[in-house]
Amino acid sequence: MLLRLDPAVHDALTRWAGDELRSVNAQVEMVLRDALKRAGRMPKDAGPLPRRGRPPAGDDAGLREGRGRHV
Repeated sequence: MLLRLDPAVHDALTRWAGDELRSVNAQVEMVLRDALKRAGRMPKDAGPLPRRGRPPAGDDAGLREGRGRHV
């Protein structure tokens, strides 16, 4: 999806995402979901935010499911 933003807004969003260790895409989704919830417009069939990034240390669930490897 193409999203046109004021460059200053994009820079602020990029910094915010970096501060919270998220991609800009994940940050946009979080902000949109929060706005939908506050406005009472979140679809009932919307799934949870997907877990992104590395699993926590000691979590071998991804290995059991074939997602990853020991190093």
